[in-house]
Amino acid sequence: MAWNKLLQPDLILESSILSLTPDIIQNYELKGLVLDVDETLVPFKAAIASLELQQWVAQVRTFTSLWLVSNNISETRISSIARALDLPYYHGAAKPSRRKVRAALREMNLPVNQVGMVGDRLFTDILVGNRLGMFTILVEPMVHADAALRSHPVRNFEVWISEILGAKINPNKKRFTDIHKSLRS
Repeated sequence: MAWNKLLQPDLILESSILSLTPDIIQNYELKGLVLDVDETLVPFKAAIASLELQQWVAQVRTFTSLWLVSNNISETRISSIARALDLPYYHGAAKPSRRKVRAALREMNLPVNQVGMVGDRLFTDILVGNRLGMFTILVEPMVHADAALRSHPVRNFEVWISEILGAKINPNKKRFTDIHKSLRS
């Protein structure tokens, strides 16, 4: 599969996971979601799930199977968040490795094309989801209010590289190659 296909999300939400509504999930006929944790569900340094996130999970779980799969190696942190949300989890996933995401898919017992991979990172969450044939959903990172004004250099770099490789992450923004071509004219 070409890099631009591997890094291209099927759906890009311009807000946090909380904007992933039941209507959107049902519109794409998704029966399960594999969720990244850090900055997808909670800010990186937060150890608890917000009330809004708990309400979102309670609403979505009525019709969708949910699993947490995190690259974070701290079982204490991930298990605490998983307990607060009453969700099964895998930590230390090393995404884009497929091993723990595959294990979550086996536990869900759903066809892979009916499961969405939701995350805030292209080179981990979206890449592993596309490698497995899942429906991939890119969300904006959930960050602490005091960090909201800072940029996300790694994520921004991933978007930039993905666009150079042909993925369309920011459809309203000129891509680097388009700018380069217009400068030569």
